Amino acid sequence: MKIGIVCYPTFGGSGVVATELGLALSRRGHEVHFITYSQPVRLDQLSSNVRFHEVHVPEYPLFHYQPYELALSSKLVNMVKLHGIDVLHVHYAIPHAYAGYMAKKMLAEEGIELPMVTTLHGTDITLVGNHPFYKPAVTFSINNSDVVTSVSESLRTDTFNSFKIRKEIEVIPNFIDLTKCERFSFTDCQRTMMAGEDEKIITHISNFRKVKRIDDVIKIFFEIQKKIKAKLMMVGEGPEKEMAENMAIELGIGDKVLFVGQSHEIDKILCFSDLFLLPSKTESFGLAALEAMVHSVPVISSNTGGLSEVNIEGVSGYLSDVGDIEDMAKNALYILSDEKRLKEFKRGAVRTAAKFDINKIVPMYEAIYEKALKEK
Repeated sequence: MKIGIVCYPTFGGSGVVATELGLALSRRGHEVHFITYSQPVRLDQLSSNVRFHEVHVPEYPLFHYQPYELALSSKLVNMVKLHGIDVLHVHYAIPHAYAGYMAKKMLAEEGIELPMVTTLHGTDITLVGNHPFYKPAVTFSINNSDVVTSVSESLRTDTFNSFKIRKEIEVIPNFIDLTKCERFSFTDCQRTMMAGEDEKIITHISNFRKVKRIDDVIKIFFEIQKKIKAKLMMVGEGPEKEMAENMAIELGIGDKVLFVGQSHEIDKILCFSDLFLLPSKTESFGLAALEAMVHSVPVISSNTGGLSEVNIEGVSGYLSDVGDIEDMAKNALYILSDEKRLKEFKRGAVRTAAKFDINKIVPMYEAIYEKALKEK
């Protein structure tokens, strides 16, 4: 099967999932074509089965904002005709499903039927998509997709509650490669670069937006370090980073909080971590939590959105109400204060992550593609 994948090529969760899915599909013998404005950050292996096609947006003084949707639609048409792509899989309702629909209509004019699968990831529904300016376009794009999937049951429910959707939405959760840790070999001396032998390593990874409640991460850690020796690894970049740096200094814990920016050594950091903090205001799935869990890192998170479908209470970690810093800190200390208990939660984390093994999830997408092809 020849599959076209459209996604954001950045560090964000939807782009990571789309890229990992494409690579997994290529290993199963499919020909995968990534079509986006730059090479996805996780796309580090191009082969005869994996191609990347860059979308160029010509600049004209006439346009205040360059029309990416138009350029993407045209590129999709050209790539489908050139490579004989069988099915299009777009990640994010806007602008990708909207551009995909336009490409479908242009191709239909030439007698080419292109089925389109749209995967909803979260902010395309809960944040951007709900804006009055975009809501009609999001509704239209979803209803005119051949097959629609969402990454969690929570997101599926939110979509039906927020939009007038006529299509069925099938839940296919995000996934993780369980062999991830097995492919990396790190030594204890590398751990000491992050923390002392008697210190616990606590980690947070995100894009540092307000929705991630970065200030809560700092406040939770402030309570933890009062009782046990610990370091906090803050991984990522975003608008809330400066605020968090200042807060850590004001609380007198600047020397215990390490801001490492956008890192390509996520696996190393997680393999040495003892606990992961994710107190978000909302998470459609919680991919960062799952990536921590596959590295045997228990998770302290809020109970919003799809997080309760990923982080299992009392097994892989604990869930608290959004903003309940006291409860999150208490649960963190409960896990970290006893080595035997910590090991039990580490085992529970990786055991829970196994439910989302990539080898269980990718065949579900293959079945979706077959369904879309039959319905075209």
